[in-house]
Amino acid sequence: MATFRTSDGVRLNYADEGTGTPVVLIAGFCAPLESWELQRAALAGAGYRVVGFDRRSHGGSESPAYGQRLSRHGKDLRELLVELALDDAVLVGGSMGASTIWAYYDLFGAERVRAVVTIDQTPKLVNDESWGHGFYGLNRDNVGTFFDHGIPDTGRGLRGQRLEGINRVVEALGRAPEFADGRTPERRALLQNHTEADWRDVIARMSVPSLFIAGRQSQLWPCEHAEAAAATNRLASVVTLDDCGHAANLDQPELTNAAILEFLK
Repeated sequence: MATFRTSDGVRLNYADEGTGTPVVLIAGFCAPLESWELQRAALAGAGYRVVGFDRRSHGGSESPAYGQRLSRHGKDLRELLVELALDDAVLVGGSMGASTIWAYYDLFGAERVRAVVTIDQTPKLVNDESWGHGFYGLNRDNVGTFFDHGIPDTGRGLRGQRLEGINRVVEALGRAPEFADGRTPERRALLQNHTEADWRDVIARMSVPSLFIAGRQSQLWPCEHAEAAAATNRLASVVTLDDCGHAANLDQPELTNAAILEFLK
């Protein structure tokens, strides 16, 4: 692993291997870069340069009390691209990692970005009269307290856990990837900022190709979020994976890898 320091003094962790078109993997809430191990192997094997990124307060990166908002995470991502001199990168974000990409695009546009892949992230978590594809049970009335006790069990989507993917990650790494505690004050502040965001206008004006991957049995929100978001941008496409929950890179790694590699062609 390697590290760099952001403009506000935070040490962030990343991994960088291979040559060719750079693909930057950005994990979701509390997930480390190692959770992408099955995608890393597939992309590296296909000849891509693979960069894994631990956002602040995730994985091996530092967790300061400040900067726990997606706009800062988007700036951190840009500073990583500058640090590594990546000028034509494909950004791949899972869950909150997708929101980090949209935050980047909101601030910097298509600068240094060739294409975008997002994995099972609705652009708006709060359900209201304009959007019905948010987090199950989350609305304007409870937005301030909904996640006070962590991520709730919605009782929806894929029940139980598909263990094949995570077991393969453990086997490949020789250990289990270490997920962060989402209940710390820093991560709770980040989650609330994530909860209140609406990225639909950003998606509509993106000028690079994008792929939305959704899990048909996502435990967090209806899979139709992907079709609804992609419909606003002529450069967007959608792949919805069957027998797949929210963590598509672990639930259906082969199908996720195939969708990403086909898009990259």
